[in-house]
Amino acid sequence: MRFRLLLLLPLALAACGDFPRPFQGNPGATALRLAVPPPPLLAVPAPPTALLADAASRNFASDVATALAARTVPAVAAPIRPGDWQLAINASLDKGRVVPRYTIIDPTRKTQGSIAGTPVPADEWADGNPATLKEAANADAPAIANLLTDIDARLKRSNPESLMNRQARVYFAGVVDAPYDGDPVLARALRADLPAVGVPLQASKEGADFSVLGRVKVTPAPTAGQVRVELQWVVSDASGRERGRVVQLNDVPLSTIDPSWAQVAPTITEQAASGLHDLIEKAREAP
Repeated sequence: MRFRLLLLLPLALAACGDFPRPFQGNPGATALRLAVPPPPLLAVPAPPTALLADAASRNFASDVATALAARTVPAVAAPIRPGDWQLAINASLDKGRVVPRYTIIDPTRKTQGSIAGTPVPADEWADGNPATLKEAANADAPAIANLLTDIDARLKRSNPESLMNRQARVYFAGVVDAPYDGDPVLARALRADLPAVGVPLQASKEGADFSVLGRVKVTPAPTAGQVRVELQWVVSDASGRERGRVVQLNDVPLSTIDPSWAQVAPTITEQAASGLHDLIEKAREAP
């Protein structure tokens, strides 16, 4: 039986391999799903120093937030709250044109970066024309998003404890709900396979960046004498928030797991370990 390993974020074929003869004969699939947590919110308050009337100022903040959200930046036109990042906007006159400037301020109120926007004719800007403001917001959103990406990379590089600068600390919590001897047999096999693919394990959950838990579900398959085996290897971060999972699904003869999983566990966990390595690497690089 051929299993496919899919990296769903982004969607791309990552690897494939063959199960041994006891697993041949029916199609199956393995999926790796990376759950990206929401990054910190970027507040875009109405700018009081952008050479705009109050209503136009509010509209421009909304236009900028909407344009950034369209580029997957979690921005909202709203006052700043504790813990928020801020996009401060001001504007200045230069030879008959208004030049907006965008400044990124972190939750400690420290400035992390600033860029100038696209110049706009002063009379059009002063009128607060909705089409003009929206056009300016859409024109400047890509540069603002790139600035945020650069800031994020710089902060990670400068922090020696950032996962960008060290190997992830991983704790394996074992396997649950497998019938027969599946829990200990699968757990023992995965504990051997993860270090072999570059995921060293630590003995305690304390201080771990990620933890892995295997969940197994076995149900009757449509074909007589076979069962449907679903394995989900769930990766969570230090706060307990799920960051993704590797899913293996296949119909197999009941004899391949009853009375023991020993025959198939090494092949299952070898492929799962490869998927978990890729998932943890993606989660390590994610915000």
